[in-house]
Amino acid sequence: MTKNYPSNLRWEQWELIPEVFPEDKPGARPRTTTCMYPVVNAI
Repeated sequence: MTKNYPSNLRWEQWELIPEVFPEDKPGARPRTTTCMYPVVNAI
């Protein structure tokens, strides 16, 4: 369970930025199934 903060992105805002994250590099270890939404909110 995570705590909601006023600074957290709303889901509508989040839907606008996923293309900002780069694609996996060829030959690199694949990204895990970690959801980036809570990671971005934590930052």
